[in-house]
Amino acid sequence: MTDLIPAPRGVVTGSGAVRLTAHSRLDAGTGTEGVGHWLRTALGQATGLPLHDGREPGDDGIGLRLDSGLGPEEYRLVSDCDGVLIEGGGAAGVFWGAQTLRQLLGPDAYRRAPLGRDRVWAVPHITIEDAPRFRWRGLMLDVARHFMPKEGVLRYLDLMAAHKLNVFHFHLTDDQGWRIEIERHPRLTEIGSWRARTKTGHRASPLWEEKPHGGHYTRDDIREIVAYAAERHITVVPEIDVPGHSQAAIAAYPELGNTDVIDTTALSVWDTWGINPNVLAPTDNTLRFYEGVFEEVLELFPSEFVHIGGDECPKDQWRRSETAQARIRELGLADEDELQSWFVGHFDAWLSARGRRLIGWDEILEGGLAKGAAVSSWRGYAGGIAAARAGHDVVMCPEQQVYLDHRQDPGPEEPVPIGWVRTLEDVYRFEPVPPELTPEEARHVLGAQANLWTEVMEDHARVDYQAFPRLAAFAEVAWSALPAPAERDFAGFEHRMTAHYRRLDALGVAYRPPAGPQPWQRRPGVLGRPIDGPPPNR
Repeated sequence: MTDLIPAPRGVVTGSGAVRLTAHSRLDAGTGTEGVGHWLRTALGQATGLPLHDGREPGDDGIGLRLDSGLGPEEYRLVSDCDGVLIEGGGAAGVFWGAQTLRQLLGPDAYRRAPLGRDRVWAVPHITIEDAPRFRWRGLMLDVARHFMPKEGVLRYLDLMAAHKLNVFHFHLTDDQGWRIEIERHPRLTEIGSWRARTKTGHRASPLWEEKPHGGHYTRDDIREIVAYAAERHITVVPEIDVPGHSQAAIAAYPELGNTDVIDTTALSVWDTWGINPNVLAPTDNTLRFYEGVFEEVLELFPSEFVHIGGDECPKDQWRRSETAQARIRELGLADEDELQSWFVGHFDAWLSARGRRLIGWDEILEGGLAKGAAVSSWRGYAGGIAAARAGHDVVMCPEQQVYLDHRQDPGPEEPVPIGWVRTLEDVYRFEPVPPELTPEEARHVLGAQANLWTEVMEDHARVDYQAFPRLAAFAEVAWSALPAPAERDFAGFEHRMTAHYRRLDALGVAYRPPAGPQPWQRRPGVLGRPIDGPPPNR
């Protein structure tokens, strides 16, 4: 069982196997106790083996150790006549080695209960040395458009860990819903977390689901999610979207909107998709309100980065608003674009003063950006290239390559087809570092991220379908030191996926089969928005 995904850096196979039995032990050395607890739990429920603590001479068990000579996420796995030893430069490295061990044990190691008492659990004699290419290997999940209950989020953290992904970008607010409890502003969830109905399909679709949709995470839910992620060496980066994508917040607190232009008291949580004209007013009241929001966000999320969105902010209301125009004159700004830059800059400075770093979508580059801020490059490579050349850190997530809400095949049976065709092979050939960058500039590429926008994903099965198997290909791109895109062995990856599909089956993932969607995965008659031709590579 060496069909590993993502592909490790180096593998040397032997001729025997370590057999795990009821007598095998799991010995977690100093600094690896958390990994030992996770591994004992995961393997115990799948195998039924107790894997008692400690190790005895001659015991064919599992050892976990730290090795200061390895990098923080680097690991070495050795399976030989003395048992299995996983060493890592840090607990994260040991954890990723434990994920590899689980793959070596076979698909049934992913089940939640043993299938039979006569099952033989064996780890082939093998030596694996491995380390990630990028420090940021991310997945963005949009829970604002369609709410995913807490259990579904925890499940996706497990799926991320199984693929050695380590950053969970949590898109918590948008026009269609506010998903995080803020104690000092209770109407954000009382009003802002529910919409009366939902557009089914693309925004041009005539179909509606005529029932309320919503939900939110309590502060304790968030604490649980963050702790659960940390146990799996995943960092949760929260996103609170400003100044656009804010109608849910304005519906809850109308004074946040441009009240001198429209009647904000008439707004409700938005029930359709697209770019919304209702944006935050650039007032001191708005700044103080969101400072309060971010204070509570910082209490809950210990991440270095906090995402503030910053994308798709129409300026029409600001152009018509005397309040906004007065602020432009007061600050000596040239136009409304600079007003947005001022808005972003305010929170950049505010977060920096509290030891955090702002990250936002690449529109935040327009009008200038403070030195410590980072950029999520989504409109292609251009924003990321400009940011890296200006000395800003970058996460590459171009929509043309790794927006997993885009369709996987041109066939008519794809459910609610959105965007360009991005096949499994297309994602496998995604290259996060543009060749235009010099080696010094390329060091600003923190890594890559796949994005799951959920406008047309009404439940976890639809999210699964869009995410998998492409997320497995993305994980290999983000982890493994692959050759140039055209030289990558996609046939070899497809062969390894044959084993990986069985792991996904054991995990209950409703992935898109290689032959196309199952009948129950289709959505006949629901309008999408397919874009023909290859996506622009810019």
